[in-house]
Amino acid sequence: MSDSDGKKTLGVRGGGPRSGNVKQSFSHGRTKNVVVETKRKRVVVPKPGAANKGSGTAGSASGDPRRQKAGTTDTEMARRLKALQAAKAREADEIAEREANEKARAEERERRRAEIEAKEREEREREERARQKAEEEERKRLEAEAEANRAKDGDSGSRAKADSAPARAGAATAPREDAPARRNDRGGDRGREQPQRPARGKGRGGDDNRRSGKLTLNQALSGAEGGRQKSVAAMRRKQERARQKAMGGSVEREKIVRDVQLPEAIVVSELANRMAERVGAVVKALMQMDMMVTQNQTIDADTAELIIEEFGHNVVRVSASDVEHVIQQIVDDEKDLQPRPPVITIMGHVDHGKTSLLDAIRSTKVVSGEAGGITQHIGAYQVQTDSGSILTFLDTPGHAAFTSMRSRGAQVTDIVVLVVAADDAVMPQTVEAINHAKAAKVPMIVAINKIDKPEANAQKVRTDLLQHEVVVEAMSGEVQDVEVSAVSGQGLDELLEAIALQAELLELKANPDRAAQGAVIEAQLDVGRGPVATVLVQTGTLKQGDIFVVGEQWGKVRAMENDKGERVKEAGPSVPVEVLGLNGTPEAGDVLNVVDTEAQAREIAEYRESASKEKRAAAGAATTLEQLMAKAKEDKNVAELPILVKADVQGSAEAIVQAMEKIGNDEVRVRVLHSGVGAITESDIGLAEASGAPVFGFNVRANTPARNSANQKGVEIRYYSVIYDLVDDVKAAASGLLGAEVRENFIGYAEIKEVFKVSGGVGKVAGCLVTEGIARRSAGVRLLRDNVVIHEGTLKTLKRFKDEVSEVQSGQECGMAFENYEDIRQGDVIEIFEREEIERTLA
Repeated sequence: MSDSDGKKTLGVRGGGPRSGNVKQSFSHGRTKNVVVETKRKRVVVPKPGAANKGSGTAGSASGDPRRQKAGTTDTEMARRLKALQAAKAREADEIAEREANEKARAEERERRRAEIEAKEREEREREERARQKAEEEERKRLEAEAEANRAKDGDSGSRAKADSAPARAGAATAPREDAPARRNDRGGDRGREQPQRPARGKGRGGDDNRRSGKLTLNQALSGAEGGRQKSVAAMRRKQERARQKAMGGSVEREKIVRDVQLPEAIVVSELANRMAERVGAVVKALMQMDMMVTQNQTIDADTAELIIEEFGHNVVRVSASDVEHVIQQIVDDEKDLQPRPPVITIMGHVDHGKTSLLDAIRSTKVVSGEAGGITQHIGAYQVQTDSGSILTFLDTPGHAAFTSMRSRGAQVTDIVVLVVAADDAVMPQTVEAINHAKAAKVPMIVAINKIDKPEANAQKVRTDLLQHEVVVEAMSGEVQDVEVSAVSGQGLDELLEAIALQAELLELKANPDRAAQGAVIEAQLDVGRGPVATVLVQTGTLKQGDIFVVGEQWGKVRAMENDKGERVKEAGPSVPVEVLGLNGTPEAGDVLNVVDTEAQAREIAEYRESASKEKRAAAGAATTLEQLMAKAKEDKNVAELPILVKADVQGSAEAIVQAMEKIGNDEVRVRVLHSGVGAITESDIGLAEASGAPVFGFNVRANTPARNSANQKGVEIRYYSVIYDLVDDVKAAASGLLGAEVRENFIGYAEIKEVFKVSGGVGKVAGCLVTEGIARRSAGVRLLRDNVVIHEGTLKTLKRFKDEVSEVQSGQECGMAFENYEDIRQGDVIEIFEREEIERTLA
């Protein structure tokens, strides 16, 4: 069956229709409400008179079973209706009883809450009275002490006033002690008591959360751990709001207008931070400008300027380079300057005895630690003379590969000591050292070394120096010259006196009481200590814990070691130290500056790094299409030897790269794919494998994963400790790329007397007479017609009579046939030659 509105109904047999709702249960706990229609069974009511008609018949009512059943059904329905009405009555009574109980419980809860609030209010009033009483007693005590002090001064009038003051104060404050109690007794002004009532959310238990409802597991755990406490600032803001509310309304906080530094591009979150505004508010303002951005996106300066003005701040436009303005070039006051030790650089040709001379001064054996007996790093040492003066020495390498290292040594030095061997005189690197010293505009002292050798000729050295505009005092010039011997120690005292005299004339001074500034002499990546830089402090004092920026790197001075390997806490002007705590390896020659915060150092380093990348990219892109095509055509004919270089220090890596760039000619060249500082790693092996390049390690070794990877991939690793050997090996390898030079040696000539045509696939055969030299079958031949080369190739056959021969002497006849060529005529001349290949090497 279905209802008129389409709902499904359940039919029940019965009389007239009765409807109702029944909840039908299904599996898995599902239920459904259905409409039930109960139909009553039809009851036949006899018409009047029917009883009379059938009284005497067998169909009387008493004897009709259907009528008896209908009567029974009506009685049953009446009983059910009566039971239903009784159940409804009971249900109504239960509902009324529950409502009465709930109302009683609510009244009880309200009464208890009122009692608790009253108790809490009384307790607060009691505490307030106790506090006021304590304050009053304290005030009375202070007034009594003040009165006693005045009484000691003999002021009787003041003493009388002091006697009456506490009484007046007590009279004034006495009514205030029980004022709250009196107000409560007479009902008081409830409007005045209202601020003392706790807030609705807190009042049921005060601040200790009493009667706050059921205790949950999270609340219990957070309570056990102490919970999240409010900060002091939040408590102060809450007190300030309560005070302002009590004074009659909130006072709007005055807006602080800030000067916002705006670069060419800025991140949204950084802009909000500089304005001290919420990031969400800034993002919302940008969205109102139809810019759907997040807090991590970058916006341009013009858009940021609109946002800053909208928030009511001032715009200060800055460029990206302004980050370096924090490195202030302080002009030192003359009265702050103090004398500093001179920085002396030892320069000269290789093997002229620079390090040995410094050894003799330091009384140490530095040269024994250098591979091959040559200096390959810039060493910085401090020496104290017999007179007590301190000298700082820089020992630079003399080999041609270290030109850039010597140039950096000249840039930070005060005095140059030019070492020239008396038995060798002026050499190419000596001339370079002179040029560096002149470019740096520093005074020079000539040390004529190896004067103890029999073949020493100091006068020749002085004469050779004249050619390079170095006039020593012995030749009526201004340059001091001292004859010394690093072996015997001769002239060392005179050399130190000359240095001290020159330093005194220079009047070298610096301000130690300022932020340090220095130059990186050398930098390396130490396995145990990380990036390490040898820094020569030029001005100020470098202290442990200083934050600094050096080139494209930055760091914090974690530790410092002097030239003796001792830990020091600070380094003053002209003091060389090894600095630990850098985030990367700087370039030798970079300037170190101390800044205030890590944020400044990081910002400056990032700016310098990005500027350097842009500069390199611009240098690579600054070529026209024609130049690129010409270079591509040129490179096509040039053979390249790719290599990877890893060195122990930055200066050595630079020197090796410069030496590699000089190897090659128009046909072959060396290309350094990558150069770096530190051990050879697995990534280096991967790059070498992809490029087919060998890896050269200079005073470094490959780690275990790198060695295993090199063995698997077949990458060659070579280790060197002397730069000469490395350069020679690379030069030899590059020479192997050169094509061998081919020379032709003419060994004979033959003239064709007759041409024969031979069957059997042989073709044309020339009957020849060897007119000069010798004819060989293995040699190359050219066919000349009227002295013009018309064919070049090889012989297919060389016969004398009917026999195949290897060679035919001059004046003899023979038969010749060319390979794949038959255009031969009588009178042609055959030129016979041999090719010889000669190996070539790079100069």
